[in-house]
Amino acid sequence: MKTILPLSLAEKAELDKGFLEAFGSTPVRYFSAPGRTEISGNHTDHQRGCVLAAAVDLHTRAAVKPNGSDRIRIQSKGYPLVEIMLTDLTPMEAEKNTTAALIRGVAARFSQLGCKVGGFDAYVESSVLPGSGLSSSAAFEVLVGTVINHLFFDGKATQPEVAQIGQYAENVFFGKPSGLMDQMASAVGGMVHIDFKDKEDPVITPLDFDFAETGYALCIIDSGADHADLTDEYAAIPREMQAVCRYFGKEVLREVSEEEFYVNLPALRETCGDRAVLRCVHIFAENRRVAKQKAALQNGDFEAFLQLVKESGRSSWVYLQNVLTTGATANQAVAVALALCEKYLQGRGAYRVHGGGFAGTVQAFVPVDMVEGFRENVEKALGKGACHILSVRPQGGVEMLENC
Repeated sequence: MKTILPLSLAEKAELDKGFLEAFGSTPVRYFSAPGRTEISGNHTDHQRGCVLAAAVDLHTRAAVKPNGSDRIRIQSKGYPLVEIMLTDLTPMEAEKNTTAALIRGVAARFSQLGCKVGGFDAYVESSVLPGSGLSSSAAFEVLVGTVINHLFFDGKATQPEVAQIGQYAENVFFGKPSGLMDQMASAVGGMVHIDFKDKEDPVITPLDFDFAETGYALCIIDSGADHADLTDEYAAIPREMQAVCRYFGKEVLREVSEEEFYVNLPALRETCGDRAVLRCVHIFAENRRVAKQKAALQNGDFEAFLQLVKESGRSSWVYLQNVLTTGATANQAVAVALALCEKYLQGRGAYRVHGGGFAGTVQAFVPVDMVEGFRENVEKALGKGACHILSVRPQGGVEMLENC
């Protein structure tokens, strides 16, 4: 897991210019955190399951300078300045679902861990577009955590701990009950298998795998619908899992016997409802698929991997039901994107809903000889720039240095 990222002269000049315009001086340090793609394990992380995930070459960068005050000021390109006071690091109802909540939450958790957080100014640029399904919020949380960790904590927090700090900010301050996969993939970098059985100490296994060597490109297709106002849809999934777990006196589905689940299916349908039951069916099977996909990649059996991608996509749509929002009829953007993948892949490769679902993106593994035609056809339907061709980024949340 690489801990330093080279800073080019062009990147430095661009960040310096933005910082000067925002704060009237020059920055002293530079940091970066990547977006992430979920390779496998759709919605398993919040049930302490297993995932395959990877950092990607779309990133959030910051030029930073301590300001000697009790305030953090962050100017993101194209957005208003966000400022929080370090004198109050408690959750604020009025800040929920805002950038300020994420900053305050990250600072609060570092403070709880014994870090004397100081004020700083930061100018931020990002190629991880909001609503892209590549976890712009996780990248931002990891970025802020990496800055505080290096400026005020001597780098004592490990990359996995920075991820946990980001999740805390999102859960407690922002108000979104996310799992830990997004932050962990962004913080750690590369492609990883993560077992969340012990949520305080997840087991992270790096996988040295390059999709380009298989003759396939990793593509993310933006459906054109964003994640605004979908917190309730996301929250319903862990909430319904909790109802099933309570029936068995357990905290998460990882602790529930699948055999006992099926034995008690009639009572569970009556108590928790059919959608909750079907979502459990998905998660039990998805954890097994993650193990099989990890093994397939390690053994170089990419065809088996692709078949499992297809199975995961079908399970997410039929059982997890995170392709359409509840009651949607006229607006079914993710379903349209999936239909386009089916048409233009012509039976080759694989595709599935990506990440949290309901809006955002679709993931596709496209044979390299089809990439240009595939992208052209998808973008004719969904708009220019809708199809992103990505590669895995080795670095997670790191400091950027010149001449390294």
